[in-house]
Amino acid sequence: MNNINNSKKLYTKAKKYIAGGISSQIRVLEHSEVPLFIKNAKGSKIWDVDGNEYIDFIQGMGPNIFGHAPDFINKQVSEEINKGMIYAAQFDKEIEVAEKSLKILNTKDWTVRFASSGTEIDQLLIRLMRGFTNRQLFVKFEGHYHGWMDSINYSVHPDLELAGDKSNPEAVPESKGMDENTKNGVIIARWNDIEHLRDIFKKYDHQIAGVLMEPIRANTNCIIPDDGYIQAVKKLCEENGSLLAFDEVITGFRILGGSAKEYFGVTPDLATFAKSFAGGFPIAMLAGKKEIMDYVGDGTVYHGGSFNSNVASIAAANASLDEMIDNKNFFEDLDKKGKKLISGINKLSKDLKVNIHAQGLGSVFSISFTNKDHIRDWRDHFINCDETKYKYFCQIAFHKGIRLSSNGRVHLATTHTENDIEKTLEMFKLSLLEMKKN
Repeated sequence: MNNINNSKKLYTKAKKYIAGGISSQIRVLEHSEVPLFIKNAKGSKIWDVDGNEYIDFIQGMGPNIFGHAPDFINKQVSEEINKGMIYAAQFDKEIEVAEKSLKILNTKDWTVRFASSGTEIDQLLIRLMRGFTNRQLFVKFEGHYHGWMDSINYSVHPDLELAGDKSNPEAVPESKGMDENTKNGVIIARWNDIEHLRDIFKKYDHQIAGVLMEPIRANTNCIIPDDGYIQAVKKLCEENGSLLAFDEVITGFRILGGSAKEYFGVTPDLATFAKSFAGGFPIAMLAGKKEIMDYVGDGTVYHGGSFNSNVASIAAANASLDEMIDNKNFFEDLDKKGKKLISGINKLSKDLKVNIHAQGLGSVFSISFTNKDHIRDWRDHFINCDETKYKYFCQIAFHKGIRLSSNGRVHLATTHTENDIEKTLEMFKLSLLEMKKN
């Protein structure tokens, strides 16, 4: 059992001054007795204020694709911030980051806009879809997350008792206090069900501004869509004059090819990115076809922000993108590490006869406890995945020095070593054996 007395003391103090003692709600779900207070982190490791060491698979919820505190990023950031932090004006490095981003995304006639977080960039995306098409309705899918704003924070983790029939899902708010009027603009669809989406387009004939999706559903089981599904959605959008938008806040600049566009060979009209491409610094980016993005460019669709393209984040992104471009095997090497961990977990499931299951992509995947060999959508997860078992597993693994996220998602970094992976699998084995005893 890890000694976390200092974290306990700090958490007690934090609750006097910070609402809930935390600055993001998911942090209260740490698999320790109280949320951890971190002293320092480097590479694949993190150390709390009590001196406990963990192999970290949360990695900032995904941004730390090069691990914690990468020297090459910190060096470039330090050099740039000595010149200034926020100019409220343009500077040359911003152009470089835009150019390098579009090079990796392999796009022609696309432009970008920068912001600071995935939530705000998805909000701009929704506004732009509506502004460009002059339509108010948009489609989102059950189990997909696009930020915590009122306009989109529906049916991310809906209780099926509230979610309605599968043929006509309800838009279930994720929080109290949300503007009830925003519900009128959201149509909830089932993921991986093209016939259901066709029915929606028939019902709302030429009223839908766009379809917004996590093309790889990273927030629930890291679900890769069925063969041909993305292509069919794209065709439906084209036939109805609606836009197709990819939310790649998690998968962008992380998966093979660097994006779902490259992975599936499907070009959306718009896409959002955040997390990984600045190596741990806060940045977000909307990218898309120039004719659509021009609505933002000329101010028809308003977008602002004091911290947009701030010096530190742009410098970090510039260093991060250089590393991705210069290392031709960057995405492949990261993918291989993750796949080794995925296959190791699924082998443990067979060898130990336990119902643990890993699915997804190499550098980002999900762990769940289920008897099924593949989860296809949110309702499938809700019915067939045991979140209580997963939580218990994470608690045991935590005390063995492995830090996992509360939502089941695993993030690989370039600094996770072969030894890290082997040690993790060994600790997973011991954790599963302990579960079997109890």
